[in-house]
Amino acid sequence: MDMNSSAASGYPELMTQCELIEYLRIPEVSTATHHGNVIDNLKRFHQLPCIHISKKPLYPLAAVRRWVEEKLQKERSV
Repeated sequence: MDMNSSAASGYPELMTQCELIEYLRIPEVSTATHHGNVIDNLKRFHQLPCIHISKKPLYPLAAVRRWVEEKLQKERSV
């Protein structure tokens, strides 16, 4: 895991839901009133990577980046 890449991106290695919403630009691309519901949907139906620490969901930046790349590859192949 390249610690410098996360520092350069301005996002921590483990993002909170609010940080993830900002990172994925959910307010810009979704008409949903509650952006947390979008994240819940992505976890449930699209295998968005998430870990829980003290019952709080955290999103590993490197895993989210890989997930985005995988989604991009799937869309390119359609």
